[in-house]
Amino acid sequence: MIRRVGRPGLVGLAARTAVVAGTANAMENRQMNRRAAAAEQQQAAAAYQQQQMDQAAQAAVAAQAAAAPTPAPVAAAQAAPAVDVTAQLLKLADLHNAGALSDEEFAAAKAKLLG
Repeated sequence: MIRRVGRPGLVGLAARTAVVAGTANAMENRQMNRRAAAAEQQQAAAAYQQQQMDQAAQAAVAAQAAAAPTPAPVAAAQAAPAVDVTAQLLKLADLHNAGALSDEEFAAAKAKLLG
């Protein structure tokens, strides 16, 4: 049998092409797997960081709620409407002039309004 020196035969060329293609596909698969693993690791780290931030926020809200003083009852101050002293004095004067109030009652009511 005579062997040809130089270029490989058709079978040898096909075998070499298959090896090169297989190697390229294997390397591409490895790179994709590495990228996927890195992405998963990054997502896990982000989820852990988010969990830590949520816990810190909840702790801060709880600490703020514990430190905040309870609001003082202001219902009495808000319930009392602003008194127009001049109008009240005029009403008392009208009642005093009409005879409904004595001098002592008028003086006591006036002192209560002004005092």
